[in-house]
Amino acid sequence: MMNNTWKNQCNYPAGTVITGKWHRHRYEIVRKLGSGANGVVYLARSSFGYIALKISMDSVSITTEVNVLKSLEKVQGSALGPSLYDVDDWDSGINRIHFYAMEYIQGRELLAFIKEKGLSWAGVMIVQLLDVLEDLHQKGWIFGDLKPENLIVAGPTPKIRCIDVGGTTMKGRAIKEFTEFFDRGYWGLGSRKAEPSYDLFSTAMLMINLYYPKRFVKKEESLKQLTAIIQGNKDLIKFESVLLKALLGKYQSAKDMKNELLVNLSAGERSDGQRTTRYAPRYKKKRMRSFLETVSILLITVILYTLYIFGYIL
Repeated sequence: MMNNTWKNQCNYPAGTVITGKWHRHRYEIVRKLGSGANGVVYLARSSFGYIALKISMDSVSITTEVNVLKSLEKVQGSALGPSLYDVDDWDSGINRIHFYAMEYIQGRELLAFIKEKGLSWAGVMIVQLLDVLEDLHQKGWIFGDLKPENLIVAGPTPKIRCIDVGGTTMKGRAIKEFTEFFDRGYWGLGSRKAEPSYDLFSTAMLMINLYYPKRFVKKEESLKQLTAIIQGNKDLIKFESVLLKALLGKYQSAKDMKNELLVNLSAGERSDGQRTTRYAPRYKKKRMRSFLETVSILLITVILYTLYIFGYIL
């Protein structure tokens, strides 16, 4: 009920102008972009250009999210989340609304991007995500509510970006927001403690979701069900070892998971666990072609030399 009350009280039509109490920046709402457990996000016009405006009646949640964005901005050369432009309050005439203005990231949601570009991009996007998570974890934060809806692929050179840090939680605390399909607590495969392995479980489920866009519900013993689903897809099965380790919490860091995923992306993996280099047949063909070319050159050289000698004698 409380969440619904917040959404109703933070629901404003296009054209509404929000003016910051302290910094006096003006924001004109264009349309709603989405809503979460503690607030609503709007596209708005401002002196910064088009921005995403997160508004809420919960000052604590707003403060926490702002701290996350500030922390992410300290990672040099990285674009983990949106840039932060402004933090302020607004007296709506009825309530005091807390808000922050951030970069509006244009792009496609991850699932839509994969549907358009093909599953060959799935591994690449997950590798990028693991880089993002490694930086985030190094700063002391766990993403928490990791799902395709919170990830955008932006730019002419596809790059994954996080657009909603509402579920981000400090390490060691309890995850404050989650979506069941990506939550290891729902699957009975771990706690909701904010730690790297929680995000890596969600990453494994995210990758499964890319191959199974229609999410499924838990129907039997979780690990057995998820293993069968992974093995039931001829493309996903080559990542089975990585996915199962992530589901079981066996990775110490996102970097470790990324390194093993890169191995699987560059090499095929047989169902019996034996790895075979994908490029071996091509390499053998290349060696055979080189050998035949060498023999041909030698034969041509011998023939020309013989003709030369024969002509010389004549």
